[in-house]
Amino acid sequence: GLYFSVVTLCTIGYGDLVPRTVFAKLFTCTLILYGFGFVYALLNGLVAYALDRQEEALLGAVGGSAKPSAVLHTYVMDVKKGRVRVRTKVGLAVGVVVVCVALGTAMARVLEGMGWVDGFYLSVTSVTTVGFGDLAFATTGGRAFATVWLLVSTLAVARAFLYLTELQMEKRNRRVARWVLHRKMTLGDLVAADLDNDGSLRKSEYVIYKFKEMGKIAEKDISPICQQFDRLDKGNCGKITLSDLMESHH
Repeated sequence: GLYFSVVTLCTIGYGDLVPRTVFAKLFTCTLILYGFGFVYALLNGLVAYALDRQEEALLGAVGGSAKPSAVLHTYVMDVKKGRVRVRTKVGLAVGVVVVCVALGTAMARVLEGMGWVDGFYLSVTSVTTVGFGDLAFATTGGRAFATVWLLVSTLAVARAFLYLTELQMEKRNRRVARWVLHRKMTLGDLVAADLDNDGSLRKSEYVIYKFKEMGKIAEKDISPICQQFDRLDKGNCGKITLSDLMESHH
């Protein structure tokens, strides 16, 4: 029963165990609709917690070391931003996937008596949630192993794809930022960036316009802040004074 639940919630569906009765089919539908989101949220939270603790440990190691290695500074950690580099996360996630596939291949051979090719084939189709159903875990030991292994490995694959997407987005954002910073400003840019329409740009206006070009903020992000500023600026003088704040608290 537990094996069936895990195979179902991991969206693999080998087909070796299927519901037969009307009640079983309705129960399976309920399990899929409600259980999948709950299990994913729970496991995703556990993985995120583990990754956060590991990131804190790495940052602590860098901060506490008098001479941290150049490799750790350059390739593993982004010390200025206080986080692990995305490419490091991708490497770790892919490494976990490789370990899961290797472990699944070995256990399929030991517990199910499969050949190396069949074991590898079963592992890859399982961790990627393809699950053709031509090969599946049949023994009690194999299903007990699969119950835990599938939960970890399928989530690891999902994380790996998530980090790969994040890495591609980060590269794209860096390219856009470089293009924006090296592009010469035109008259049209000055008009668009001039928020108070006084024919000149202050540093704050220039920074906001560049952030807009980079896609870091949008007009919908700025408008509510400007509206809040206008409400606090009782004298419409373009700045918030102590008297304005005292008046707003009454």
